[in-house]
Amino acid sequence: MAAYRTTPVFDETTLPAALRREHRTKPGVWGVVEVIEGRMRLVFLDPPGEAIVSPGHSAVVLPDQPHYAEPIGAMRMCITFHDSLPG
Repeated sequence: MAAYRTTPVFDETTLPAALRREHRTKPGVWGVVEVIEGRMRLVFLDPPGEAIVSPGHSAVVLPDQPHYAEPIGAMRMCITFHDSLPG
């Protein structure tokens, strides 16, 4: 399914505080984190884990999955939201 919404492009200084602390997508919503430049750490709290997201290596956040984001130096990223599992 195509994304139904995409965030603005954020960098290491404009990444909102809400994304830097624990948060989650809504039930029934998948988030695809895409880094355009640089790298970002995506930390999953349940189940525990992490992903280093970089250009060409996106990460999927499951519906209602608690997580937070940490820039690794200079980076640019955005998130697309889907109402079904992205393929």
